[in-house]
Amino acid sequence: MSHGNHSKHSSPAGPNSPGTQGRLAVWLRDLGLGARFAFGGGRQGWTRTLLTGLGVGLGVALLLVTSAVPSALAARDARAAARQTFTSPTAEQPGRDTLLITDVNQTYRAYGVDGRLVQPEGPDAPLPPGVKKFPGAGELVVSPALDRLMKTGEGKLLRDRLDGKIVGTIGDAGLVGPGDLYFYAGSDRLTELRKDAPNYIQRVTAFENTQEKEPLDPVLTLLVVLTFVALLMPVAVFIGAAVRFGGDRRDRRLAALRLVGADGRMVRRIAAGEAAAGSLIGLALGTGFFLAARQLAPAMDLYQRSVFPSDLNPTPWLAVLIAVAVPAAAVAVTLFALRGVVIEPLGVVRTTTPTKRRIWWRLLLPLAGLGLLAPLIGKGNDSGQFNQWQVSGGVVLLLVGITVLLPWVLERVVGRIGGAGPVSWQLAARRLQLTSGSSARLVNGIAVAVAGAIALQMLFASTEDSYTRETGHDPSRASISVMQRTRSGGEAVAQALAGTKGVTQAVAESSANAGRSPDMSYEDTAISVTTGTCATLKEFAELPSCKDGDAFVITGGGEPRGMTGDTAKPGEKLFVGNIFKENEDDGTKAVAWTVPADARTVQARKGPMGNLLSGLLVTPAAAPKGMGNYQSSQVYVKLDPNVPDAVELARNAVFKADPLSVPMTIQATEVSDRFASIRTGLFVGAALVLMLIGASLLVSQLEQLRERKKLLSALVAFGTKRSTLSLSVLWQTAIPIGLGLALATVVGLTLGLVLLQMTGSTIAVNWTAVLGMVGIGAGVAVLVTLLSLPPLIRLMRPDGLRTE
Repeated sequence: MSHGNHSKHSSPAGPNSPGTQGRLAVWLRDLGLGARFAFGGGRQGWTRTLLTGLGVGLGVALLLVTSAVPSALAARDARAAARQTFTSPTAEQPGRDTLLITDVNQTYRAYGVDGRLVQPEGPDAPLPPGVKKFPGAGELVVSPALDRLMKTGEGKLLRDRLDGKIVGTIGDAGLVGPGDLYFYAGSDRLTELRKDAPNYIQRVTAFENTQEKEPLDPVLTLLVVLTFVALLMPVAVFIGAAVRFGGDRRDRRLAALRLVGADGRMVRRIAAGEAAAGSLIGLALGTGFFLAARQLAPAMDLYQRSVFPSDLNPTPWLAVLIAVAVPAAAVAVTLFALRGVVIEPLGVVRTTTPTKRRIWWRLLLPLAGLGLLAPLIGKGNDSGQFNQWQVSGGVVLLLVGITVLLPWVLERVVGRIGGAGPVSWQLAARRLQLTSGSSARLVNGIAVAVAGAIALQMLFASTEDSYTRETGHDPSRASISVMQRTRSGGEAVAQALAGTKGVTQAVAESSANAGRSPDMSYEDTAISVTTGTCATLKEFAELPSCKDGDAFVITGGGEPRGMTGDTAKPGEKLFVGNIFKENEDDGTKAVAWTVPADARTVQARKGPMGNLLSGLLVTPAAAPKGMGNYQSSQVYVKLDPNVPDAVELARNAVFKADPLSVPMTIQATEVSDRFASIRTGLFVGAALVLMLIGASLLVSQLEQLRERKKLLSALVAFGTKRSTLSLSVLWQTAIPIGLGLALATVVGLTLGLVLLQMTGSTIAVNWTAVLGMVGIGAGVAVLVTLLSLPPLIRLMRPDGLRTE
């Protein structure tokens, strides 16, 4: 009797249906009952709920990390800008509040080690962020990460370079991240050096930087948007799959509820409440995972990118959206999954089993995605920014298309598998025929991740040329080019390098401006006078012979170098040095000089940096004297490839001889820093998503094995070999994964080709990268399958049939 009353009361139909408030009360009551089932039911119920929570929690944690990325990047950029002095207020004369400062950024092996030379000129000189006290001459204040590096064997040569006494460490406010390699070195020579390099040593009164960051161009913006979409889609797919753990057991419990009087709508609400409870556990676990990862963040240093725990603050509205969307999605996915299930008091009938899945509506999603992307084809960098919402929507629809197409493809393929083959194959085929939907859900995440990765790899590979420029440098002629910031000193650096282990040649060239008048304007074209030894001059011209005292007139010169490009004749009188009167206060005037009458005409030759000089080449004995600091110097260094750390030894020698010099490794190509940063972000995000894929897939696999515990035990009890069952489990994973990766390849290539047409890039497919992405996806699946074998073996015991 009580059952009947309960059924009548719970039914929303009929003339006595409750109003809006009544319906809400019914919904809340049934959702609460579902939550009680999620947390009740003994060990089985808790295990099922915890597995669901674990799967959802892993996804939530990664979503929270992603939502914290904007704030982390903003915090890093703010701290980086706070220590720069590009737009800081300056002073012409020394004062109580003035500070001389200059960049002396270094490269050490694969590390970028940035630093500044500082010399306070008064007691109120501004302290850099994170620094409590200025280092004195010969002293250093370093970041904690740099301190650790220099104390290791790996940092020995860097310690030799920065050989000052460490008197303090830089606080968090002065560091981009915990792994930042940064230093401030005290100096008492900046006043003197500023006369020689006025453009590179600033006199500032505060650390204030108002320079705004240049916005990304449309293609780079597109890369950022696509990276986020492609990395987050697998997370959403896994969360959707996790809330459906234990579906078969749940349906049997719902049938029992029908037996005691609950109607069809009520049991669906109870199922939704159970899923919502699991998702709430997932939210709690995900928050815990995120907080743990947040505290471990300083230990993660990928490509010298690191963040402080305080940087990882999820954007509030994104965090709220995650907290609301995850339970709502759990309820929606559960109700959607039950749309084709008839739950009767004596059992469960899946109405979709006899009816084949239809293809027409499954094709609508990818077609709609292509429809959104099609109007953007051919825009490139010339038509303004891409509509980010339109791009995101199109890519999401294409990737979601995989999740709805894969069940149909899997059903068609396994439906054609006959009874031939070994027993393990037949067991796997039969199981897939019965549960193709749940098998497809297992690999949907991998398929979506691989498809997104293929498209991104194609786009990165095709657009890389646009952000990679040919430098024209010739690494075979010089390994390092040392640019002199001071107007003199090239010879001193070359001499220091000449005696350094691993250096086979170091040649210096100095260039000065010359003109036919000592008082020229910037509109006039000057003559370049390049001074160097015969060994140096041979790098820039075809010299028939050379000895000290010779001079040469260059023909066939290239592009004008600065304001130069004119030439002179042998015996012509010129004025060299300060012909533009750049700084009349120092009293240095242009000096008169006559081109040697025996100067020979020679053909220009490309230098190690790919430049063609024009004007005059002179050896030291024939060079003009008394020009002061009105010349620029550069040193070209050849290294012995057989000497270990020759590059670092040369950099050490340069820093000792002239800390303002900038040694640059000569490379044939150069990649844009922003493009490289976005590519690095993709690699970091892909690593996190792969970890999530592996962990979630393992949880899914364990849940499926737990569901089949009695079946496996029964097969073993009847004499089935454990090796046969193990192989059948492997086939049950391999077949869906193979089909999923094939579908992902097709969708990924399609999306990649559309994106290439959108950016106006050359249509090309990097098959090595495509196969690499497919191989990584397959490798993750195989690894998860191998990790699931030990629990599988434990489940394959006859005592698993025991029940209470």
